[in-house]
Amino acid sequence: MLFHLMSEEFRAEIERKHFAGNLRHWELQLCALAFLTVFGNGQNPQLNLAGHCDPNSNGCTGLGDEIKHYKDKGIQVFLSIGGASGSYTLSSSDDSKGDAIVDGIDFDIENGGTEHYDDLASELAGSSTERKVLLAAAPQCPYPDAHFDSSIATGLFDYVWVQFYNNPCEQQKSWTSYVPPNNTVFLGLPAAPDAAPIGGYIPSNVLPFVKQASNYGAVISWDRVRDVRGPIR
Repeated sequence: MLFHLMSEEFRAEIERKHFAGNLRHWELQLCALAFLTVFGNGQNPQLNLAGHCDPNSNGCTGLGDEIKHYKDKGIQVFLSIGGASGSYTLSSSDDSKGDAIVDGIDFDIENGGTEHYDDLASELAGSSTERKVLLAAAPQCPYPDAHFDSSIATGLFDYVWVQFYNNPCEQQKSWTSYVPPNNTVFLGLPAAPDAAPIGGYIPSNVLPFVKQASNYGAVISWDRVRDVRGPIR
């Protein structure tokens, strides 16, 4: 019941695949397109959108219509950078600078170097005087996060959706106290068993705690396709 009530009150889903038919029939408040898997250290940025389009042949331009559709509906669109596989690292503070044109950037940093992501967050946060660029972080549950703990500590991240799966973890209290009070913590869960091949793990005491924690926002699922197709609600 908690999952159902929270999802009705604040429907926050991560859009991990191009799945237009179902997307148009579900109400969302947030979606993230994943992933930008190659960036930094002089590399040409590369998208990997799970085979739904081919960026090498300019085949992802059709996503522009989908993004416009989301934005017309008031849905915030994020670009997720990183992921569990890929080639990415920031070699310097200058390497973190550039233009941002989406509503927000989601940091899912699971490998590569650990430096300068705080510089990237600061650069993105101050990149526009006309509108706010939203920042999200998707740390692993073990606390503190091994890859961008110092970045989260800056307080620049509007949303922190912690991955409460693929690792044994009972550190929900650590995350609520560590994340600044003006940031919102999300309970990240796998939408289906195959979404977390290492294992989905959530102790029973997490759910009552979610109800009481003032800086928890919602349950967020990985990923959208499995959420639509799967039996878990």
